[in-house]
Amino acid sequence: METSARTHDIPPTSATAARPRVLLLFGGRSGEHAISCATAGGVLRAIDSDRYDVLAVGITPTGRWVSVDPDPDRWSITDGRLPEVADAPERILLPQSADERSVHVLDGGGLPRDLGRVDVVFPLLHGPFGEDGTLQGMLELADLRYVGAGVLASAVGMDKQYMKLVLAGQGLPVGPYTVLRPGELDRDPDGVLARVEPLGLPLFVKPARAGSSLGITRVTDLADLPAAVAEAQRHDPKVVVEAAIVGREIECAVLGSPGVERPRASLPGEIVVTDVKHDFYDFEAKYLAEADVELRCPADLPAGIVEKVRDIAVRTFEAVDCEGLARVDVFVTEAGEVIVNEINTMPGFTPFSMYPRMWEASGLPYAQLVDELLQLALHRPTGLR
Repeated sequence: METSARTHDIPPTSATAARPRVLLLFGGRSGEHAISCATAGGVLRAIDSDRYDVLAVGITPTGRWVSVDPDPDRWSITDGRLPEVADAPERILLPQSADERSVHVLDGGGLPRDLGRVDVVFPLLHGPFGEDGTLQGMLELADLRYVGAGVLASAVGMDKQYMKLVLAGQGLPVGPYTVLRPGELDRDPDGVLARVEPLGLPLFVKPARAGSSLGITRVTDLADLPAAVAEAQRHDPKVVVEAAIVGREIECAVLGSPGVERPRASLPGEIVVTDVKHDFYDFEAKYLAEADVELRCPADLPAGIVEKVRDIAVRTFEAVDCEGLARVDVFVTEAGEVIVNEINTMPGFTPFSMYPRMWEASGLPYAQLVDELLQLALHRPTGLR
């Protein structure tokens, strides 16, 4: 399976002859707001300003769209400080119909001002209300091209229950799990335990629709299950309880291809949590404690396992009808089994993120990766595909 970059395989068209206008969108209402901001900082630092004209737009935690400072340093995670899009009196308006391409801003007095045409949106949002198909649906209604997965793939990738159902239906290996609906543990504790106990211990209790390891608890005693469910429900009323899988945590980056070619997979990477204070690769280990984690790119795996991981990553990407990019996380057991943990349809681009690191190790530098994603989006047709 090929890993080399193919940016120059995408033919130039009239749509890309001039410098395209990119609306870089980040922040949002989910618990991953700060990580989205940090991702935007990475992309702002990497994007070629000679090739693209960038309009930076942030979504505040309350959902207001505002124009923001495009300086990448403003959006980095520094000394444990998490960036946030601040509120402002103005409001950004996307095009309101399929035959319009201009973005407007309403100032404090409610007077519209034209910010010019937008050719493509780069939606760097993580979690609900941005990565889950809601934003993608709005962009589809306006006939705007955008980077990444469409409505269906975004929704399926965000919801761990339906992701597992789709992957299993396509013959891909997923681990044992059960789903708890709101109030189910209170209404029928014995019934819940009857479903959970066969999964064994330890268990992982997760919000069904959240990322960045938010709300996840490793449970080693069933007496702690109610507290773990309550913690997960701080982020999502629907909860997934998963059996622990003993194996190495391996990730693989997938990148769409132009035309009818199959998606491409990077060399896999491995996450090793080196500090025992972390029971697993939690939020702190991901973003605030770089010294506690070792990211190995490429992962030290036998050649046969590498190809198996890459094959399953591409098949996972195709199973949910993904576009543009995704990171596929798997477990590799001692017996050489590869089990899919999840697909992330908008992986992070922070300095700690595995997605750009894996492509870097595969011969595709960060700036070129960003360029290829934008070119794929600019050449993708709008409407039904």
